[in-house]
Amino acid sequence: MEKRTKFLISGAGIFICYFYFGILQEKLTKGVYGDGEDGERFTCVLALVFVQCVVNYIFAKLMLATFMKQGEDSTRTFYYASCAMTYLLAMVCSNMALQWVSYPTQVIAKSGKPIPVMILGVLLARKSYPLKKYAFVFMVVLGIVMFVYKDSAKSVVQSEESVIGFGEILVCLSLTMDGLTAAIQDRMRAEHSSKSGHMMLNVNFWSVVYLGVAIVLSGELTQFLGFVERHPEVIWQLTLLSVTSALGQMFIYIMVADFGPLPCSIVTTSRKFFTVLCSVFLFGNTLLLRQWFATVLVFAGLFLDSMYGKTVDKKK
Repeated sequence: MEKRTKFLISGAGIFICYFYFGILQEKLTKGVYGDGEDGERFTCVLALVFVQCVVNYIFAKLMLATFMKQGEDSTRTFYYASCAMTYLLAMVCSNMALQWVSYPTQVIAKSGKPIPVMILGVLLARKSYPLKKYAFVFMVVLGIVMFVYKDSAKSVVQSEESVIGFGEILVCLSLTMDGLTAAIQDRMRAEHSSKSGHMMLNVNFWSVVYLGVAIVLSGELTQFLGFVERHPEVIWQLTLLSVTSALGQMFIYIMVADFGPLPCSIVTTSRKFFTVLCSVFLFGNTLLLRQWFATVLVFAGLFLDSMYGKTVDKKK
């Protein structure tokens, strides 16, 4: 398949799958289950990610056995285990942040993903970038700062009084882990030419191992099973969420394996503007005028970067 066509198909797959994923995620994490005083929220974050990783692993196993035969894999186990750890921490921090910040805030902040990817690419992979790319990334940073800054305690961004709350700290940690994940993936591509199916399979395998230990030791497994028993309707929501996650992740690993982590991060963030709009209109999350301007600034920077911010790798 021609590379441009493959890029467009992968990008469209990421857009569609994670657009729907975002809607399902907000319904699950922000919805109230039960009536009256018995109503409760779904807070089993580790169990939620565990279910997604199990489905992702099964999906990758089936794909490799049928449609995506990719031969032997020579990638070191250490790379997969490390990548799974950073990927997992990024996802858990991102999901936990939703308990303190609104979904639009989390989405816009995560749009800064190309920033740590680029910084760690310079520090760890010895890459160099043209000056205009730094300018486009600065637009993204400025937009994010404008969005999360609160004018007063009544701001819609977060109910906390401090400018930087626990939710924002969790999002920053998630972005750092995203950057480390990209740096490891660059090494995997450079040293072993790792294929998309093998990456998805092994990263999710190690994620299941880590999470399985975590939910048992933390007692969240019992909490999760009790919640499902009280509210069985959540099973269907978890199923839809996991299926869209598996399909979206498949397209992500195809893009990472064929085009690199940085183009993938730009694609995954460019679709978030529409997710924000959907969240605002469907769930009543209101934005200030300044935040609308910041949203436009963030995605203008991402668009300009995708069009004109071509990277130039510096050979070791």
